[in-house]
Amino acid sequence: MWIGWIEFDILLGDVHSLKEKRSVVRPLLAELKRRFEVSVAEVGDHDQYRRTQLGVGLVAADRAHLVEVLTAVERFVAFRPELELLSARQRELRSDD
Repeated sequence: MWIGWIEFDILLGDVHSLKEKRSVVRPLLAELKRRFEVSVAEVGDHDQYRRTQLGVGLVAADRAHLVEVLTAVERFVAFRPELELLSARQRELRSDD
C-alpha cells in the first residue's frame, strides 16, 4: 500500500475578504474531490484572505497510480486562472517504511 500527499501554497487573485476567499477555495476543494477522488482540505493560512494552503492525500495499491494522480492534481491546481501556485511539496510513503 502506498500513501501520498501534496501540499500547496497558493496566492489567490482578486480576493478582498475571507468571504471571497471561501467562494474560491470551496469550489476548488469540491472539484479536486470529485475529479480525482482524493481527500483534500485547507490546512493553513486560515486568517489570511489572499493566501491559502491546501493538502491533498491519497492511498493507492501501487506507486505508479499514486504519482499519476498527484501529478494530475498538481497540474490542475497550477493551471487555475484565479490563483497562483507558489509552491508544491509532494511525498510518497510505502506502508512498510
